[in-house]
Amino acid sequence: MKRRNLILTTAALGAAFTARLSHAQEGPIRLIVPYSPGGPLDVTARALAERVRGTLGVVVVDNKAGAGGNIGADLVAKAAPDGLTIGIAATATHAVNPWLYSRMPYNAAKDFAGITQMVRVPNVLVMNAQRAEQLKIHNVQDLIAYARANPGKLNYGSGGNGSAGHLAGEMFKQKAGIYALHIPYRGASPAQLALLAGEVDFNFDNLAAAAPNIKAGKLKALAVTSLATSPMLPGVPPLSDNFRGFSIDTWWGLVAPAGTPKPVIAKLNKAFTDALRAPETRTRFEALMAEPVPTTPEQFDAFMAAERVKYQQLVKATGAKVD
Repeated sequence: MKRRNLILTTAALGAAFTARLSHAQEGPIRLIVPYSPGGPLDVTARALAERVRGTLGVVVVDNKAGAGGNIGADLVAKAAPDGLTIGIAATATHAVNPWLYSRMPYNAAKDFAGITQMVRVPNVLVMNAQRAEQLKIHNVQDLIAYARANPGKLNYGSGGNGSAGHLAGEMFKQKAGIYALHIPYRGASPAQLALLAGEVDFNFDNLAAAAPNIKAGKLKALAVTSLATSPMLPGVPPLSDNFRGFSIDTWWGLVAPAGTPKPVIAKLNKAFTDALRAPETRTRFEALMAEPVPTTPEQFDAFMAAERVKYQQLVKATGAKVD
């Protein structure tokens, strides 16, 4: 009798798990975006949510901004691992913040299971076009030469201590052997406005944000921070041409809570990578200067791990901290 009960119990548990797995694969799925509506991460998340409706069912995008993305990421980390809650993992939430914040509500290395990388967007070294013309700076070599000949005269802006612009600026200074005063602003938009107004000499800005002013001739693009030339900005060389291995891209992708069953991860990966490969997706993302980068779950996990190592060193070198 005990054996029979054990068999029945095991069968019931197996059936419950199968039903739960099926339900997880069908949705509705909650996709947490750890930033405010309207930004590139939100726009791309909503575009993909619409494209996977036919295979995954309804995907509801839920914006949970705050604490540099940590609030939304923590909600994903602590959600049930059933495939019904997934989220966006970004450069900040999964590579920079673990070293920038003294206390983290989640463990970026252990609390998530990668689904796929979504996109990458290069950052771009830009100057106020009038300032560049005044100083006769036409390329990266000119900027470095001017900085060396005029120590202490250059400054650069960023969206704040520990931001991608700040870290890229410090990495550039180290590689080039120059000094430029860092001026942090309360966000990337105020930093760009300061550059346009001539308050700072150069910035490392997100290409999606800088592109309109580059096209308008208000900003001069000197280099991109990707390893290779960006198809979004042809003719502008990568900084890796001057400094081997220089790479600070903005990226984001999809993750589930750790412990989500592999069959669920596999189905989510298939649906979202198919959506990322669709020509319509590429065309739509190009308007945001975002390049689709579909990967396997294992590739995305390995990529995020490598990024954490890179940014640990960068954040430590800058001494940036958020308490």
